[in-house]
Amino acid sequence: MTKAARPGPYLLLAGVAVFLAAASLALFLSSRPPGDSSAEAGFARDMSVHHAQAVEMAEIVRDRTEDEQIRVLATDMALTQQAQIGRMQGWLDAWGLSATGTDPTMAWMGHPTEGRMPGMATPEEINELRNMPTREMDEQFLRLMIPHHRAAIPTAEAILQRTDRPEVERLAEAIVASQGSEIEYMQEMLRERGAEPVPESDTSHDHAGHHH
Repeated sequence: MTKAARPGPYLLLAGVAVFLAAASLALFLSSRPPGDSSAEAGFARDMSVHHAQAVEMAEIVRDRTEDEQIRVLATDMALTQQAQIGRMQGWLDAWGLSATGTDPTMAWMGHPTEGRMPGMATPEEINELRNMPTREMDEQFLRLMIPHHRAAIPTAEAILQRTDRPEVERLAEAIVASQGSEIEYMQEMLRERGAEPVPESDTSHDHAGHHH
């Protein structure tokens, strides 16, 4: 048998080379950073803005409240959401993208929004937190934060349907879980203080962004 009649190993090597090239291309495509108009970038930018307002409200209340349970809750929220903002801003930096984009808010979700995002408090409501008596402030904080949390959950669920990046999935899942359980806890805190819980159908904040 002559050497020319035994092409096996060479064909095998060529096949392996083609497979490796295809595998490395797939790896490159999956590890390529999201672009400026990607769902991941939109989520990181919008959720950072949404979280930043929660941090602002929590810090006001943490420093003013005389209620230890409220202080612990506000401190925890401020630290958790500030850390999550840090992670999302870190992604944008690693992806070579700016902290703010040119696309309208929530455009990546399919419904661009002018002005405030759903669940967000008005500047007047935040100012009231700084100035109202502390017992009233405690209740108002819970009433503002419940719809704020409620609005964050559909946003986190929307990115879970649109991304396959593990770091984004992990954070979105954490937001859904933690904010869901905090809503229940805050409703219970209102009841304990003799106040009415925030009704499920309260859309005074849930769609605020669409009216401005």
